[in-house]
Amino acid sequence: MAKEKIKVLIAKPGLDGHDRGAKVIARGLIEAGMEVVYTGLRNTPEDIVRAAIQEDVDVIGMSILSGAHNHLFKSVMELLKKENFEDVLVIAGGIIPEEDHEYLTELGIDGIFTPGTPIQKIVDFIEERAK
Repeated sequence: MAKEKIKVLIAKPGLDGHDRGAKVIARGLIEAGMEVVYTGLRNTPEDIVRAAIQEDVDVIGMSILSGAHNHLFKSVMELLKKENFEDVLVIAGGIIPEEDHEYLTELGIDGIFTPGTPIQKIVDFIEERAK
């Protein structure tokens, strides 16, 4: 019996219009054998949670460069709780200052990856922790 693929949703919350990094990570996860759903640019927290539930993903990966991560990630985490879809690994990447990492971890973000993180490190993190 084949091992079931880990299913990852990659999302760009907010008005951030730069998605090169998200696409690089998506490609790396696909090459590592994961199934990836990329939602494209300018997603609301509601869009992200709705897509995660509809696609029944194991992992939500959000990429952000706009600086609105505290507000947007908090909204996503609150909606996941409201929709009772908390049994999902949530990771974040992009320009996220070190001083915000503790706050985001307290919200329930499982992993934070900044520019320059090797893709294999992200793959390993997901494979070790995804349900």
